[in-house]
Amino acid sequence: MTKGQVVAIPPPAIEVTGLRKSFGSKVVLDGINLTVPEGAVFSLLGPNGAGKTTTVHILSTLVDADAGQVRIAGHDLDTDPDGIRAAIGVTGQFSAVDNLLTGEENLRLMANLRHLGRAEGRQRTEELLGRFDLVEAARKPAATYSGGMRRRLDLAMTLVGEPRVIFLDEPTTGLDPRSRRTMWQIIRDLVAGGTTVFLTTQYLEEADQLADRIAVLDHGRLVAEGTPAQLKRLVPGGHVELRFSDTYGFNRAAHVVDGATPDHDTLTLRVPTDGSVRSLRTLLAHLDDATVEVDELSVHTPDLDDVFLALTGQPDQEKEAVR
Repeated sequence: MTKGQVVAIPPPAIEVTGLRKSFGSKVVLDGINLTVPEGAVFSLLGPNGAGKTTTVHILSTLVDADAGQVRIAGHDLDTDPDGIRAAIGVTGQFSAVDNLLTGEENLRLMANLRHLGRAEGRQRTEELLGRFDLVEAARKPAATYSGGMRRRLDLAMTLVGEPRVIFLDEPTTGLDPRSRRTMWQIIRDLVAGGTTVFLTTQYLEEADQLADRIAVLDHGRLVAEGTPAQLKRLVPGGHVELRFSDTYGFNRAAHVVDGATPDHDTLTLRVPTDGSVRSLRTLLAHLDDATVEVDELSVHTPDLDDVFLALTGQPDQEKEAVR
């Protein structure tokens, strides 16, 4: 890049401004704003009835909004919904797999719906069967598939049209831990290839593992947004634990560090912190100035369960009703 050259910044994959939706007298979305960059995982969290699924339905053109502006992959929802449909894929809470068809037939059906030519559809089907480890089961009815296999086939069907943006609405609900982690790796691989993923989930660990950014929706409003680390710093409870090998260092540190909670049995100090690098650097510099040697140090921050409970006042494992 030459000096003075202007670097073009790609537009966000998803831009949402002032999105509103009501069902009768019930306000489901109350003017939410979202910006999702390209090639990232954006996770929308919220308790039962918060509006997560409604948001996905509106962004994927399945439900009309009452107000607001939406642009996805450069297409405006009001003026070019067909452009959005061509650019996105959707994997909903409930599988779109046809149990009477084989895995191969499900994929070919989707290829036909995407208007792929016969040769291109066959090639895309074979590619996806291999990619999702479904070759051996390709000619078996989908009704015989395990939950994990059905979810992989469902996602493979979403990818037939090579969408730039994928909406995954609770994609791992009901899967066993091994199948869930397999799905996580598939999502990571998609993002590594440049795909944008908009994820809703009832598993906070899943959002923590996958999401570049997380937004928390409660009663139709966004109550927080940021990286997982940023959200964890919103709630109290973060601390640094200092462990010492002798009582001299332990007592010296307990004397010079304000607000520390000592544990004389284990020779450890618990020091409150917001989890930031700056606060940790300040603490270490303070100990260094006092010539205190620390044997072990560990940083503990609140997890997303703590964040969720603090922001919504509700437990995290609730499953949102359709809407």
